[in-house]
Amino acid sequence: ASEPQSLPGRAGPRSQDRARPSVYPSPVTTEQNPSPTAEQSGRPAGAVYADRGSSHFDILLAAMVTVVILSGIGAAKGVSFGTVPGTGFEIITDGGFFLFPLAYVLGDIVTELYGPRAARRAILTSFAVSFVATLAYQVIIALPPFPDEHGMAKQGALELALGPVWIVVVAGLAGFLAGMSLNSLVVGRMKRRMGERGLIGRLFTASGLGELVDTIIFCTIAAAAIGITTVEQWAQYTILGFLYKVIVQYAMIPVTSWV
Repeated sequence: ASEPQSLPGRAGPRSQDRARPSVYPSPVTTEQNPSPTAEQSGRPAGAVYADRGSSHFDILLAAMVTVVILSGIGAAKGVSFGTVPGTGFEIITDGGFFLFPLAYVLGDIVTELYGPRAARRAILTSFAVSFVATLAYQVIIALPPFPDEHGMAKQGALELALGPVWIVVVAGLAGFLAGMSLNSLVVGRMKRRMGERGLIGRLFTASGLGELVDTIIFCTIAAAAIGITTVEQWAQYTILGFLYKVIVQYAMIPVTSWV
């Protein structure tokens, strides 16, 4: 008897046998066909790693956190460069004045490259790490020192140097969060409205507003820790701090634009 013919669109007995998968292993081994993913990435077979994202964001974030922590320590020291001749204006600042503007420069770069969401993440990370550092300072101070003269002298120095840092850190964080958030908000909104045009004007406007809010909040909270006791000293400290930060940031805008 002849074989039954398969209907159009249906598989006959032999075509079904040909379509049925084999139960025997393929003679081709994985050594002959290595995984292109594992080979290209250089990872061991079966290893799984998280994606680290952009190769520059982690560097910028680490730099921002470092600047914020060092600024908190240095700002606990009050600095006086004397009085401007003929004006009576005393040049008052703190030991961290040369560091903190760099945080805004880094914040502008992060916002411009990765957007406001990434900038907020960097701000919150800086806040968290600074808070942990403040707790660590208090633990270091609370630990019992050596009972000899040298140990007690070091204990007193640590209390003087690190004791008021928590006030400065709180002031710095409050001003930094408010000022940097405003800075990122202005940069982000202006970029959405203007696109890639007007970068210089965007950075000038955002930096100035952010620095103004930051300086007022920081100087008001940190004044007591630094040793400022009069309204006149506070005004001099605030005005000089704002002018210095704005000048440094505006001078760094060409660098930010290039990056």
